[in-house]
Amino acid sequence: MVGNWQTEKTFLFKDDADHEHFLARLAVRVEQFNIRLYLFVCMTNHFHLVFETPEANCSKFMQSLSTAYTVYYNLRHGRHGHLLDGRYKAKLVEGDDYLLALSRYVHLNPVCIGSMKAKPIKDRIQTLRAHRWSSYPSYIGARKTLDFVEYGPLLAEMHGKRREWPKRYREFVESGLAESDDDIKVALKESPRSIGSDGFRAWIDELCLKRLEKHTRPEDVSFRHISEPLPADTVLAILSEVLDVEIDEFKRRRHGSPLRAIAARYLICYAGQSQRDVADYLSVGTGAAVSDQLKRLPDKLAGDRRLRRQVKQAQERLEERRLGG
Repeated sequence: MVGNWQTEKTFLFKDDADHEHFLARLAVRVEQFNIRLYLFVCMTNHFHLVFETPEANCSKFMQSLSTAYTVYYNLRHGRHGHLLDGRYKAKLVEGDDYLLALSRYVHLNPVCIGSMKAKPIKDRIQTLRAHRWSSYPSYIGARKTLDFVEYGPLLAEMHGKRREWPKRYREFVESGLAESDDDIKVALKESPRSIGSDGFRAWIDELCLKRLEKHTRPEDVSFRHISEPLPADTVLAILSEVLDVEIDEFKRRRHGSPLRAIAARYLICYAGQSQRDVADYLSVGTGAAVSDQLKRLPDKLAGDRRLRRQVKQAQERLEERRLGG
């Protein structure tokens, strides 16, 4: 799925600090909502995300991201009210070929607008590789990889040995500056709901019409299939077993311990709890306190390789249980 949101009233990002805060909030919500984020590009007044939603929770993810960033932005810049105009735009993407073409189109966005289009290709490539607020530099090895981006699916589409994939992806994307991506441009305009072949677009449109017949408002239409949430006790039991700690440890307040944050993450993802629910269940205090713990968790995991492996194993176990395994 590709999603974007923009504002025409003001700059969405006024400086580096705004970009950094947005990406920090994006990273937290990718974890919180179990999103598979493949790539992103942030511009002055809009951003693009290409992602997958295993939990079919696109609306909750995008609304949470929008709300969190708007609150920060309004406080920092002394304004009030909505920041982003209307609803976000999201489209379903058909298969790897369209996903790969879309990734090039989105990653090239910083050098395909305004005066950048008239500059020599050499200058545009230099700007593209240096654009900090995009996943592209980390795809091609110009910057370190980001924990909240999944590089594997796109890089695996490159030919040759694994170590050559970043170089080949760079060649693929940057060749788009000399070629015309007419096919993907046409596909982007063909439907407000999907990007793909004629048959795929027709199928999505048919699904949409069927759901419109069952709802009185267009915004009620959904393609979601929500799996049954796991009991909270089951989530903690699996975490307890994999992390080799007593269940009560997840409910104790201990300075520097990541256990309550880990429990909060997976209670939200797999038990369907809100931050307020988690606060009550783990005796944290408030939903805001849970949010703060979730923000700090990626840093704690980054510094503990063993804990990262355990958390990944726990997530795999939870996913198997959720799917009935």
